[in-house]
Amino acid sequence: MRPKTLPLIAIIVLTVATLAGGYYGSRAQRLAAAGVADEVPDVLTDGFKEALAVVQESYAGKVDLESLGKDSIQGMLRRLDPHSTFFTKQEFDDIQTEQSSRTYGIGVTIAKRYDHVYILSATPGSPGHRAGLRYGDAIVAIDKENVGDWTSDRVMHKVRGEKGEPVEITVERAGAPSPITVRIRRDEVKLPSVRNAFMSGQAGTGYIALTGGFSSKTDEEMTEALARLKQEGMRQLVLDLRGNPGGLLDEAIKVSKKFLAPGEKIVEVRGRDGESSLHSYQAPDDNAPETMPMVILVNRQTASASEIVAGALQDHDRALIVGENSFGKGLVQGVFHLWGGTGLVLTTAKYYTPKGRSVQRNYSNVSFYDYYLNRRETEQTAATAHGDVFMTDLGRTVYGGGGITPDIEVKSPETGQARGRLFYGIFDFVRQLVAGQIQGHREYRIAETQYRAKITPDETNRYPVTDELVAAFQQYIADKPQFGLSEERFNANLAYVRTQMRRELITAAYGPDAGEQSYLPDDAQFRKAIESLDQARMLADNASRARGDRQ
Repeated sequence: MRPKTLPLIAIIVLTVATLAGGYYGSRAQRLAAAGVADEVPDVLTDGFKEALAVVQESYAGKVDLESLGKDSIQGMLRRLDPHSTFFTKQEFDDIQTEQSSRTYGIGVTIAKRYDHVYILSATPGSPGHRAGLRYGDAIVAIDKENVGDWTSDRVMHKVRGEKGEPVEITVERAGAPSPITVRIRRDEVKLPSVRNAFMSGQAGTGYIALTGGFSSKTDEEMTEALARLKQEGMRQLVLDLRGNPGGLLDEAIKVSKKFLAPGEKIVEVRGRDGESSLHSYQAPDDNAPETMPMVILVNRQTASASEIVAGALQDHDRALIVGENSFGKGLVQGVFHLWGGTGLVLTTAKYYTPKGRSVQRNYSNVSFYDYYLNRRETEQTAATAHGDVFMTDLGRTVYGGGGITPDIEVKSPETGQARGRLFYGIFDFVRQLVAGQIQGHREYRIAETQYRAKITPDETNRYPVTDELVAAFQQYIADKPQFGLSEERFNANLAYVRTQMRRELITAAYGPDAGEQSYLPDDAQFRKAIESLDQARMLADNASRARGDRQ
């Protein structure tokens, strides 16, 4: 056996024995009384070692023991639940780094767009920004290794590394005659939880996009965003939790405290031992919360810690929830550091909202991939499927057992094949357009992104999506079969074309924060949130009066 496989194989045996403890524990005690206390671990370890030896000696293909070991652990953990996971040393290091709100890399935002991984933005002042990387650059090689068919995750892991270490990035740039290679030294890069915060243009309405997960700096970032927006005149708030995958429980509790009255429960965590492992968290008696009307946006990718925040504020009638059912993750994971720098994230408890709701979605008889893709086409609503009905402080009906059900449902726009093609086609077109490569539209050339946290109407209107530009785009994709659509299907999606093209142009000109800001007026869920603020105000006022009556 190769020496490098020894730690991982040892971990497999150790993990099997540890996780099997709950099942074998009482039996082991009986065996000990009979003088055969070592039988169980011998069966486990010897059986695995024997199977591994047969694979090494007899398997016709190539045996990658590292991958085999990891997959063995993952297969075992998936028999428990979808969220217990084993991480290699590199993966575990990445997770811990991200939860500290920082990492070491080059400071660019990347995404896979049909044929390559592209740079969408470079954080101002970051190593990638100083090196001249820009919107639309296609990453084709890293340290001379071709990455043309890699996923964005794989590229991200390759780009990250130790602080100060160099990395060589080769990009293809629209309009450039040959690939461009830059040598960059990695440096600290912030990974904020609050990705955007600005006054929405509606009277006194602030918008905070808490979409980057819950890390060690989340509460601090929320405090700063709230203070800044209040100085700008915020009197009501739209808190966007869409796409927030969760993170640190403590930070979700801190964020919830900002909006809940003294003594109000936030979440209850129940371990395997019932009352002895129950932990209840509430706002402190001297809490001084924000009292402004509030709407929270959720979608099917809102999960875990973000569901704790949404659930607590919904149970206490503190905020109105708009959007669609959240992901439905009500399991709490403990983090275990294993030998060799690897790690185990193991479900150790379940959390419940203040009214006792479990939001965990049913994962029995569901494939691992369907669970994570959140496929619910054939599922009924949480109330119908599970019968878990609860009442808020004011007696409103809410549901458990299938994520956070919004008070006002607004589904995300359907994507489908036509819009998928248009999405990629628009990106490819704008990439060429801002590089000055679309004949007759040189006025759209953008030499360098002028990053803005907030844009004015004049800046938004500087790059109009005219009928002539739309016609040029239609002609552009007509010559490219991977993007092309019939005229009928193109016209049916004309509003989407205009909206998405403006978003890409503003992103190229002023950065992704400005691009998101320009898109919000066309966002159906956000528009409904704005329309619902009066209702949110009435809800908050009624809840406040009810608390006063109880006191």
